[in-house]
Amino acid sequence: MKKEVQDKDQDVTTPHSQLTMQVVEHVRALIASGEVKPGDRLPPERELARKLQISRSSLRAGIGFLSAMGVLKSRHGAGTFVSSGPPALDSNSLSVLGVLHGFLPWQMFEARLMLEASVAELAAERASDEHIAELAEEVAEMYASLDDPQEYLIHDVRFHRTIARASGNPILGALMETITANLYENRSKTVQKAQDLKESAEMHREIYRAIRSHNPAGARRAMEQHLNLARTAQDAEADTSLPALNGRERKAVAS
Repeated sequence: MKKEVQDKDQDVTTPHSQLTMQVVEHVRALIASGEVKPGDRLPPERELARKLQISRSSLRAGIGFLSAMGVLKSRHGAGTFVSSGPPALDSNSLSVLGVLHGFLPWQMFEARLMLEASVAELAAERASDEHIAELAEEVAEMYASLDDPQEYLIHDVRFHRTIARASGNPILGALMETITANLYENRSKTVQKAQDLKESAEMHREIYRAIRSHNPAGARRAMEQHLNLARTAQDAEADTSLPALNGRERKAVAS
């Protein structure tokens, strides 16, 4: 009981993002050391939470982060497994390089805009019925989690990951994963300040509709609009001293 109280105390005194990254770093170390390999199941939640001295709810937030990145996959009733394919958390990941070399947020957004607009265009050409069904599900989950920014963000990331897979190009998919991982880490620290997620969900729905209609030009336009407005909104979240934004810019709070 005393141990459980200590774990909860750490959750209270440690920022949410720091607890999440504590889980990420632990899993990265397990993979790097060879203790767990692609396809292996992670130790039980209770064991991991005790080892990291955090609550199980904080552990699940970290696992949710890694699941959104495609590093882990949870199977109902079976546990959480390391994905059998890329991406892997290692020293070559863009998120680690960004920290080491000081990549700037605007540089990450510029790279993402150039890349993901083209990825959306390809997805509109190549998406299978399964990809389209997954996108529809993630959009529905975004609408269902409008009052829970952290949960919303997970479905937001999964939506973009599905588009990357639907492009049919695994190299572009891997590049998208590394960029998205870095942006997710930064976004998770500010998303609680999001003022209105409904507009974000509507923008994702427009991207989904263009892909479902196999409209490459429409998918590119919708993605470019989404990312440009999202950048403005995220900048505002990160700096609460900025004056309130107007209209769609104020509401465009997607990652």
